[in-house]
Amino acid sequence: MRLFGRNFDLPQNRWLRISIGTLLVIGGLFGFLPVLGIWMVPLGLIVLSIDLPVVRRLRRRSDVWATRRYREWKTKRAQERQTRA
Repeated sequence: MRLFGRNFDLPQNRWLRISIGTLLVIGGLFGFLPVLGIWMVPLGLIVLSIDLPVVRRLRRRSDVWATRRYREWKTKRAQERQTRA
């Protein structure tokens, strides 16, 4: 799995990947505890998206949404800079 420019090795066993992803999501729900955090939920969903088509579609939609929002924000910022100059 490649994430933020780094490679992470995941187990070849499908059920082990699903278990790891599920545990990450569940652990993220207990984000108020030390060590566990909300960061575990997106990571678990990314791991689950490898094997589960429903989660894969959700991840792709969120990627498209985030990319559009980022581009709109970037364009708006560039326009604001031009009007200031």
